[in-house]
Amino acid sequence: MKKLILLLAILLLPLIFLYGIYRQPIPAYSGDRFVDIPRGSSTLRIGEILAANGLLRSPLQVWLWRALHPRGRFQAGEYRFRQETTLDAILSKIARGDIYYAQLTIPEGSSLFDIARILEQQQILPARDFIAAAQDPALIRDLAPEAPSLEGYLFPSTYRLPRKVSAAYLCQRFTRQFREAWQSLHSARPPHAVVTLASLVEKESAVADERPRIAGLFSNRLRLGMKLECDPTVIYAALVENRYRGAIYKSDLAHPSPYNTYQHAGLPPGPIANPGLESLRAALQPLSTGDIFFVAQPGNSGHHIFSRTLSDHNRAVAAYRRGQKR
Repeated sequence: MKKLILLLAILLLPLIFLYGIYRQPIPAYSGDRFVDIPRGSSTLRIGEILAANGLLRSPLQVWLWRALHPRGRFQAGEYRFRQETTLDAILSKIARGDIYYAQLTIPEGSSLFDIARILEQQQILPARDFIAAAQDPALIRDLAPEAPSLEGYLFPSTYRLPRKVSAAYLCQRFTRQFREAWQSLHSARPPHAVVTLASLVEKESAVADERPRIAGLFSNRLRLGMKLECDPTVIYAALVENRYRGAIYKSDLAHPSPYNTYQHAGLPPGPIANPGLESLRAALQPLSTGDIFFVAQPGNSGHHIFSRTLSDHNRAVAAYRRGQKR
């Protein structure tokens, strides 16, 4: 009998010891803890990583958890821990693959300079790194060889991103989304001229239902050989040369930049912003209209007054100026 009791004790003591390790509370922590689980990590290695980051008392806790959850399969990725206070909460998160992603929203009409500023503000990466990548010929070549940069092809949308990304990765991610959007339009036309026109439409249209009409107006001016005289192109010309001062001056209108549509007829050499799907669609299917001129309506409604003759346009401009004074 004594031998039996001794044998049971010998068998139970290791189990009691292991159970004690399993039940150890996790260390107290505050703030966010980001932990990267590399692909191919063993169970014990995951335990070592979590312990090194102050989330477990012992690496063995992971092995014991797996023994009690044989169907659990840990997934590689980066995880954020902030409110998990138990072993089960921490390890279940990794087993679920609840990987951390940052959310990044690129509004329609953002230029690559706007995107760079957003990335820096959200501490994703420095603005200069993204601008350099967006102007890298190696990244441009496969998408639009005639383009001066990836401007226009960095598709505006909401993205879920890993916390650590490179500028090249972001450019590839944004342009991949553009390719998908372009394919959805089922157009056989080369994209560059369409995207360039769509970028002008995007910047000039504060009201969505005016996009096809503005596209039709610009198409008329291009057909007639008239200068587009689009203010956003003047601003973009100043941005490219790092001389934008927050407003358009006479010197900007007179500047010989190829982007300045007050100085040069036809489309600029490339897009001036990243248009959304509806502006791309408007550029592909502009409204058939006789409009040649347009000016904003008084009152900052976002709507425009469209005209077919210069005399009508001059009256609309005078009405706009009177409205602004009031």
